[in-house]
Amino acid sequence: MGLARLAAIVVAVFVALPVQAQVRCGAFTSEPLDPPAPRTDPGVVSTFNRINVAVKTQPYRALYVGDSITERWQLPLWDAKPVWDANMVPRSVLNAGVSGDRTEHVLWRLDHGNLDGPPPKGVILMIGTNDLGHGRSPELAAQGIRAILIRLREKLPNSRILLQGLWPRGASPADPLREEVGAVNRLIQTCADGTTIVYADIGGVLLEPNGQLTRGTSPDLLHFTGAGYERVAPKLDPLIDRLIGPP
Repeated sequence: MGLARLAAIVVAVFVALPVQAQVRCGAFTSEPLDPPAPRTDPGVVSTFNRINVAVKTQPYRALYVGDSITERWQLPLWDAKPVWDANMVPRSVLNAGVSGDRTEHVLWRLDHGNLDGPPPKGVILMIGTNDLGHGRSPELAAQGIRAILIRLREKLPNSRILLQGLWPRGASPADPLREEVGAVNRLIQTCADGTTIVYADIGGVLLEPNGQLTRGTSPDLLHFTGAGYERVAPKLDPLIDRLIGPP
């Protein structure tokens, strides 16, 4: 076989290979991630199936991917739902939060139906606090978030991503988990390019001037009341509007 013919075959094979989508940030750790995995709790499976149906049957412009902090915003818990209805519903945001999810669970969901509907104009992503609660390092939690960003870029190349910094948890700035949240946010902000992936850390509005997270805003110092979401919405609304256009 001539060299020219061989070179043509090599180029053709190379072009045919799928190219992994990239993000601006490099790997945060050499420690391996847990592989994508489903969850088997009946309530979780029900929520997962509901999302799979919703992405195919409901009109939406943005998909809000997350854990309980996202899911509970749409539920009648602690007076949160009215804030969702007033701010997210008019913007055609579909809630794809699953309580208790870690990054490997979100990766599994993205490959098993949560993206099987029409591609959204934008994805809002906030995940990782359960990775920290599971005992993972900030670097490993950030690595899981990076893997999700890559998967979203692969599956939704024309959708913009709003990457939210993790919201604060723990009563005081010295709380170990609060410090780890800050460490994760400092890492993942480097993944944003300002165009396809936009980073925003708006969780500071949930805190008092002295840095305390109060039980009026977060009774368990992790999840939020309607009063907490009311603080967040005026910051988040314009970010979504810039991501996908005004309602």
